[in-house]
This record gives sequence, C-alpha cells and structure tokens, in this order.
Amino acid sequence: MELSSPVRYVKGVGEVRERALLRLGVRTVEDLLFLFPRRYEDRRCITPLSALIEGAFASVVAEVVSFENRPAHRKGLSIASVLLSDGRDTVSAVWFNKPHIGDMLIPGARVALYGKVERWGGLQLSNPEFEVLDESDPESVGRIVPVYPATAGLSPKWVRRIVFSALDIYLPEVRDYLPEETVRKYGFPELHDSVMEMHKPQGRESWLKARNRLAFGEFFLLQAGLLLRKRHRISARNVSGPMKAGEKFDAFLKSLPFRLTGAQERVIREIASDLASEAPMSRLLQGDVGSGKTAAAVAALVIAVDSGFQAAFMVPTEILAQQHFFRLKTFLENLGIHVELLTGSLSRPARRQALDAIASGGAGVVVGTHAIFGEKVVFDRLGLVVIDEQHRFGVMQKNALMSKTLSPHVLVMTATPIPRALTLSIYGDLDVSLLDELPPGRKPVKTHHMRTSQSGELMRFISDKAKKGRQIYWICPLIEESEQLDLSAAYSRFLDLKERLPDLRVRLIHGQLPSDEKEAVMSSFEGGEVDLLVATSIVEVGVDVPNATVMVIEDAAHFGVAQLHQLRGRVGRGEEESHCVLLTGKSTPEGAARIEAVLSTSDGFKIAEMDLKQRGPGEICGVRQHGVTDFRVANLARDRKLMERARQEAAELAAKDPGLRNARPLAEALMSKLGATLELAGIA
Repeated sequence: MELSSPVRYVKGVGEVRERALLRLGVRTVEDLLFLFPRRYEDRRCITPLSALIEGAFASVVAEVVSFENRPAHRKGLSIASVLLSDGRDTVSAVWFNKPHIGDMLIPGARVALYGKVERWGGLQLSNPEFEVLDESDPESVGRIVPVYPATAGLSPKWVRRIVFSALDIYLPEVRDYLPEETVRKYGFPELHDSVMEMHKPQGRESWLKARNRLAFGEFFLLQAGLLLRKRHRISARNVSGPMKAGEKFDAFLKSLPFRLTGAQERVIREIASDLASEAPMSRLLQGDVGSGKTAAAVAALVIAVDSGFQAAFMVPTEILAQQHFFRLKTFLENLGIHVELLTGSLSRPARRQALDAIASGGAGVVVGTHAIFGEKVVFDRLGLVVIDEQHRFGVMQKNALMSKTLSPHVLVMTATPIPRALTLSIYGDLDVSLLDELPPGRKPVKTHHMRTSQSGELMRFISDKAKKGRQIYWICPLIEESEQLDLSAAYSRFLDLKERLPDLRVRLIHGQLPSDEKEAVMSSFEGGEVDLLVATSIVEVGVDVPNATVMVIEDAAHFGVAQLHQLRGRVGRGEEESHCVLLTGKSTPEGAARIEAVLSTSDGFKIAEMDLKQRGPGEICGVRQHGVTDFRVANLARDRKLMERARQEAAELAAKDPGLRNARPLAEALMSKLGATLELAGIA
C-alpha cells in the first residue's frame, strides 16, 4: 500500500473510522503518520493526590472508587462525579452533562487523568481529560505518553494505537525531500527518527530537535515552491508588454489636491518600474490605514490606460466599490479616462451598458466587486489587475479575474499589516512595497477604554462632539439580538441611541440592507447629513469621511485586534483630533488581552504580530483558502528564524538547480503536496 492510499485501508480503520479521521484532516496513510500529538503527558512522574495544588493543571493516575451522576441546580444540567484513590488519598473528578461517562469509569478501573485542580468544598479535577488504562498496553504508563486530537467516534487512546501500528509498517516508506547537505549543515536528525520522536519522545531536548527539523522541512518545501513560481512568472511574457507613463499620468500627478508623501513617491516608482518590464508585475502593496494606498493604485491604473490598456480594480464590498467608483470618476474622467462600475446589484440595463463598454474597450478602468470575473464579462485589452483588501477574496476568485487575459500585471493591496513571517510564507513569490509614512497633518487617534457602566459619560462626550459639527461611528458586532451571544445588536442599539440622543441625526447601516439603501445612507453620512452612524463592521475597510472623528466599538473584546485597528483607522483621516472608544462589559481574559493590545500601540505591524500569535495565520489574511499555511508542525508566530533560514536555503538551491533536476525527492514532493495550490510549473 502506498503512502498516498486512503487511510481506510490501514488495518483497524475501515470506512466508518475513516470518516471520523477526515475531521482531523487525515485522508491518506501519510497523513496518519504525520498526525502529531497535541500535547504529551509525562507518566514517568505522576502527581500524587496528596500533592495536588489548587489552580494548577495536573496528571494523575488513580483507581475509580465510585461514580455518581446527579442533577445540578440549573435545569437541564447534570454533574457526573467520580471518587478516585491512589491507595493513600482520594480526590473527586467532575464533568458537566456527561452522564454516560459512568459506562467507562466503573469502580476498580485504573485511570489516567489530566485537568485543572479547583476547590469546591475540597479539591477536585474539573472536566479533566481521561484515559482508562489497559494493563496490556505498555505504551500508556511509565513513559511520556502522546495525547492525540480526538473527535466524535475516536478516542485519543484509539488514535494512539492506530498511529503506532502505522508507524511500524509504513514509516520506512517516507522519503526525505530535504537535501542531504542541508541536513548535515544544520545538524538535523534523520527524518524517520524525527517523526518517531514526535510520536514517542524520549525527552525535551530530543523532541525539540525533531520538532524544529520537521518545521524547517515544511518551510523549505513551501519556500522552494514559491521561488519556483516566481521564476516561472518572471520568465512568462506579459500580454501587454512594457507599459510607460505618458501625458495622462503627468496630468494625474498635477491634478492631485495634496502632496504625495515620500513613501508614496517611492512606491509609485517601484510600480512604474514593474509596469515598464517585459515580465508581468506581481506586487503586494502594504500600508497601514490612512497611508495612501489608493493614490498609488490609481497611478498604476493611469499608466495602464496611458499605454492603451484597460485596468480592473476589484474590491470586496459594494459600498467600497461605489466609493471608489465615484472618486475615480471625478479624478479620471477629467483626464479623458472612462470609468465603469460593475457590481452584482446593478439593474439589467445598467449591467448591459457596462458589459458593452468593457468589451468594446470604451471603459478604461472598471471598478467592481467579484462581479468583475463573471463569465459574461469580456475585456477588450485587460493589462492590469488591482485587488484591494485581497485577503477577502478566495484564490479561485482572483485566478478567475486574472484569467481574463494572458499574464496581466497584478497589484494586490492590503491595509492589514502582515507580519514578516506571514509575508514570506503566503506572498513569498511577490515583490513587496511598503507605505510606512502617514500623510502630513494626520494626528494619532486617541484610544480609550470605557465600561458599559460609563454610558452616561459616553453620551455626553458624543453629544458634545456632534454640537461641534463632528460625526460619529458606533460599531456593533451583530445586526439582530442573539440568544446564543450576549452582544449588542446594531438594530436595537440604533433605536436606543435615537431615544437617548434625540437632537442627533442617527442612521443605521449593515450588510443586509439593499444596495441602494446602503448607498443612500453612506452618501448622507459623507455629505454631513448624518451625525451618528450605527453600523456593523461593514465600514471596516475603505470608508473615508474626514469629518468623522469618533469611533465607538461596542463589545470591543469580541473583535480581533487587527479588526479593532482597522475600525480605528476609519477616524483620524482629517486634521481634527480623533478618538476611538473601546466599550466593554464582561470579557474573558483573552478579550481583555485584545483590548490591552490595541490600547498599547497604534503601530499596525505590532498589532499584526500580536494577532498572529493570538489567532494564527488563517484568520488574519484569509489564507485558509490557500491551504499553504496548513503546517503540521511549523508555527509562523514563533518560527520566524526557521522560516528565514529555510527561504535562504531554498533560494540557494533554486539558483543552482532551477529545474530541480538533481533534487528529485523535492520536485516530487512539491508536485504532490503543493503543485495544485501553487500551480507550479517549470519543474523538470
């Protein structure tokens, strides 16, 4: 049986357990070998019951004395309680709403437990994980025991048994794709030894060496794939050929009502240099909120039209598409550039008109949502694709737009600062431009933390700002009340604020409103006809109202730190002093940490590093759609040095052997593991 064979063919699995293993991401025999434990229990030195400490986590081995399941005070809740003894002392272990646990924890059974020690009358283990020990299983006692992920229908004990069985049979079939010289250079252990150490660790030091070796290998494989993709892109011929700035570009720069920052001038030069090349541009433009990315993107659009080509500007929401459309229309039509809007909510006649203008080439710039890559959209001469807030689009969506022409120039932008490790892993084949300078006159936003009990003080603050002619955002996480979550709903908050602030003009906007209503509300807010805008996070990106100087984020602890930073960036866009109020009631320790992080800095990259540690890469940049950060071992938040070493090694190999002719195991691993995801080509 091959490593790529379905896991159901492993002895003891079968079709039923295969479905459960799929929930753990295990599809093949190889996946089973690389299903590493989520933690370990050192059962060489078990904590005696007499040594348990309140508030600590402990591993104990004891015998079940008795079991009881009783109703709790709350209706519908039950408490399963087990009395445990190690021969000298006793302690209870309790679980909530698990009455069937007694079927396993029968008196006389020897059990290993791991959980938090709490005091309720006496000491007890609260909701501990447990395993009924089998005297015929020598792997379960007297050693460091791996604890595997569990899912419905599979216990960690069964997973351990099936993994250990597979290791004995199939581990010799695993081929190492790391070059031998790299293994020697870093003193890495052999691959087979590393995999075995992860499952059956001998100690902390040997486990750490194995873990770092496997993490390095995952990074190396990805970096090699990204560098090969970049080489293939550079060797491809762009459909448009070199693009050069002309009269329209010069007129555009002269027409700007503001002076470009030094960072904007540098970035525009980098983009213009790419567009003038034979190879298609593939550039990531990063810039914190308010740093002026749009001006740099519009410069690229003008260069494309100046050179006789069309440009597409794709954004994630209709509100943002409409805002960009009206601003670009004002800017570009004075230069003789026709701008079209294409969104899903256009009327049939308006859509037909837009499609005709795009197909005939009459539309020089097309602004829109995902509707741009629809099957019926045909461009005359598409040469440039700009994607704003690119992490909000799936890979297939972006590829669909870029397939409208052969190898177009591509500029992707994000206002979500990306940590260096994540940039290297997800965008390692792109050139990166960074806008690290805010326009002159911008003042830092003052960030405050208030409790819901201070609402009276907050109302006075809002009323005072409105009397001075300033506008306010009030952000809520939900549209309607939820029985599951005790969070404020935008609709009920809208009604409440109208009642409490009767002198203010209050409006509501959220994603479920019809497009024409959303457009009307935003136009009123931009025009100064609305004092207080109650909204969901729909206004997180792109909304630019310089007169809005106050942002209230209700239930702020329930937002991620990067999202809080993005929302904060909706104010402070003019010359007036601006404020962001993080409003919270009760919150978890994790929520309190997020609030503290946002209060501590306004540096988007520091915020991004915190977010990476708290939430992981998939949540930050939508990269779960890529599949390239699904590392089994590597951790982008803490393995940055390993990542950079792996990239250096991969770059040296790619320079010496660009077709990987002398690295067949690596070439085969790339095609089997990442070929479809990265659309790799050029491997001999």
